[in-house]
Amino acid sequence: MGIRSLSPELAEKARVELNEDPNRVASDLQYLKDWLSKQPHLRACTDDQWLVAFLRGCKYSLERTKEKLDLYYSLRTIAPDLFNVKHDDSKFDELLNIGSQLILPETATPTSPRTIIIRPGVYNPDTFNISDLFALMYTTQKILLLDDDISIVSGIQWIIDLKDVKIGHLLQMTPSIINKMVYSTQETAPIRMKGIHFVNIPGAFGKVLNTMKTFLNEKNKSRLYVHQNYEELHKHIPKKMLPKDYGGYSASIKEIIDNWMAKRKEWASWLEEDMKNGTDESKRPGRPKTAESVFGAEGSFRQLDFD
Repeated sequence: MGIRSLSPELAEKARVELNEDPNRVASDLQYLKDWLSKQPHLRACTDDQWLVAFLRGCKYSLERTKEKLDLYYSLRTIAPDLFNVKHDDSKFDELLNIGSQLILPETATPTSPRTIIIRPGVYNPDTFNISDLFALMYTTQKILLLDDDISIVSGIQWIIDLKDVKIGHLLQMTPSIINKMVYSTQETAPIRMKGIHFVNIPGAFGKVLNTMKTFLNEKNKSRLYVHQNYEELHKHIPKKMLPKDYGGYSASIKEIIDNWMAKRKEWASWLEEDMKNGTDESKRPGRPKTAESVFGAEGSFRQLDFD
């Protein structure tokens, strides 16, 4: 898989903001492939487009890119509870079909971030867990890394819609799982986090939000927004991007779901091959990575208490 050419606007953004130099990309890719071939513990995809996503996500720092690639694949070994739902599981299709995640096709401008709506309230907490939803997000993110230049160059912003979220959903948001999800998104994925917008927040969610803040770095903490209504949301995310259910006039929720059901099938063989990738910590030079060494001691996390 070669590297897609960026649009002129995105190419300029990549040059200015990500230090991308077309004359250097080929040698940087070869450097990473040579490095990966010498890592006995690491099984990784070496497609050019995939590796370029990590280079861009690390602003072409080779050392940071190596670190992020290692962490990205290590996570599969040390946090298997985040990856229980695979692309070919019936649960995956169910979560996709009910619209628990909506990746919006429109952006505000040709260089604005990709917007993703997360809707935990549409699933039954007796049937699904928040980690199931994260597994769906993780898999679709892999497709974005390969297929969506906007997501890589301009970043991603999330709308977390908590409509219809019940106490059963909130009880799944333990400090341990919040820590793992934040760490995965913030530290291991080559994604520029450009904002998290909360809408329809139930009163009890405050404890979850405060816990999330403790795991976010200062930059991402400053990009958290809580909106009382859709009018406030529209000040940040234009109506032209949103489905009509959110006061917008873009593609319908059903159209977005149908598009991603088709895209999941289109990428099925690549996703199947990628399931072989990860780490064998017994072969890692030096000390193996463990959940405790990466996330801290599990015992220090207490269950959140909701009145």
